[in-house]
Amino acid sequence: MEGSIRTMANLDPITFEALMHEYGQEVWNYAYSIVKNQSMAEDITQDVFLQVFRHVVSFRNESSMKTWLLKITRNISYNYRKSAFIRKVFLVGNVSLKESSRSAEQTYLDHEAANEVWIAVLKLPVKSREILILHAKYQLSIPEIAQLLDISEGAVRSRLFAARKKMNVRLGEDYAYEPFRS
Repeated sequence: MEGSIRTMANLDPITFEALMHEYGQEVWNYAYSIVKNQSMAEDITQDVFLQVFRHVVSFRNESSMKTWLLKITRNISYNYRKSAFIRKVFLVGNVSLKESSRSAEQTYLDHEAANEVWIAVLKLPVKSREILILHAKYQLSIPEIAQLLDISEGAVRSRLFAARKKMNVRLGEDYAYEPFRS
């Protein structure tokens, strides 16, 4: 599927739907790991695919489709985090949320997020959390992560080492860092 997208000037609806089906959950997961808010992650995911639909001609085959999508996701996620309006909405949403108003989907997601390792990962600073997720969850290589984050491969290795060290401290030596599997 990825090869057909690389050669297209525009996405047809069927190919676009296949792209969303193949990468939609990964885009949402990555957005959520940055913003830590389900509603914002959903909005970001929609914005990512809207950007892809509008700008697919700018895809230059310099990276994989997955890496390109994750880079777009990262940029949009950080823009959401910086937005004062979004911060206010996020705070109001957290303050007014009552247990009885939680959806079954939210309850399920919270239950899934209860995994001790993921809780520890989500508590890491953004740079550490992001580097671990890109390496472990998405299994991107050091060069792919460097390209996505616009940093050197040495900086990726350094951040990854520091993030692993933080995880070992948080979880104890019983948990050796292993790439996460979904």
